[in-house]
Amino acid sequence: MAKKGKTSALHEQEGVSEPEITSSESIQHIKEKRQKQPSAQDLVADILKGDIIALSRAITLTESANPNHLKKANAIITACLPHANTSVRVGITGVPGVGKSTFIEAFGNYLTTLNRKVAVLAVDPSSSLSKGSILGDKTRMEDLVKNKNAFIRPSPSGNSLGGVARKTRESIILCEAAGFDTIIIETVGVGQSETVVHSMVDFFLLLKLAGAGDELQGIKRGIIEMADAIAINKADGDNLKPAKLAKVEFNKALHLYPPKESEWQPKVTLCSALENEGISETWQLIEAYLELTKSNNFFQHKRNNQNKYWLLQTVEDRLKSDFYNSTEIKKELKIQLQRIEEGKTTPFVAAEYLLRLKNE
Repeated sequence: MAKKGKTSALHEQEGVSEPEITSSESIQHIKEKRQKQPSAQDLVADILKGDIIALSRAITLTESANPNHLKKANAIITACLPHANTSVRVGITGVPGVGKSTFIEAFGNYLTTLNRKVAVLAVDPSSSLSKGSILGDKTRMEDLVKNKNAFIRPSPSGNSLGGVARKTRESIILCEAAGFDTIIIETVGVGQSETVVHSMVDFFLLLKLAGAGDELQGIKRGIIEMADAIAINKADGDNLKPAKLAKVEFNKALHLYPPKESEWQPKVTLCSALENEGISETWQLIEAYLELTKSNNFFQHKRNNQNKYWLLQTVEDRLKSDFYNSTEIKKELKIQLQRIEEGKTTPFVAAEYLLRLKNE
């Protein structure tokens, strides 16, 4: 049996298992394929065939701040769009330590047994100081990453609202075009607004822990109000009884909210990702939600509203990018920051000057 080399490691980084390489010719062929910079048309053709390398390259282009990459990425997304909008999009959030990665791995593996193709877009928090991210989701989902019907793409959250990577929306389109029929978006879950991820998924799942002291937080508005279901994770062993009590409390809290436009009554379920308990029940909840919302036309109504939101968000992102990437603005911004430090101007006057300068 051939030794596992750099090529296999590279393929594992792309989120798929790789057959063992048995010849130097195969290794050379893959190296050449990786090193070559394919055109947008070539990438689109490969993505539509389900090529994971092409999919990963296209996502990297969408995440790039390079204007040339952006132009190429836009061409790819435009070509892939007619082949998108075919998946079920599920957002999963919860505080750090709630077991999101373990749950997603168990959930993803279960879905592949139903002959579904699963793409996980996991967003890692970026450091506000170094701007770096660990991007360790693949190490936490070591079984799912080997699944041939799964693709895991960790991305840095950057400065985006709610810890959702700036280009996650485009990544969804690319994954759908590559044939993935279930898209799971894992958010950072560090207390930031989850509005952004809610605006790009069909079903929003909130993971909770029993005995963490936050059961009564369910009475408050916010993230609970957005959730279509609450899964109390780690409901096993000594924690099973507290989990059942927490389920009762959350059910009471959910009934305090007015009915959703979707006509769906949010549910509370117990699960143990470690014991693989409650995973299938969670999927059954999602299926029941999809059946209801498609029958009453809310599903398409929500997708249409999301597309409008994405349009406005994209315009805002582009305006912000164009502003800060302007050579003149870059130069004047340094000057105005220095003037503020010296007390020669105010932030508001400096901002007005920069905006006026950009519009001239």
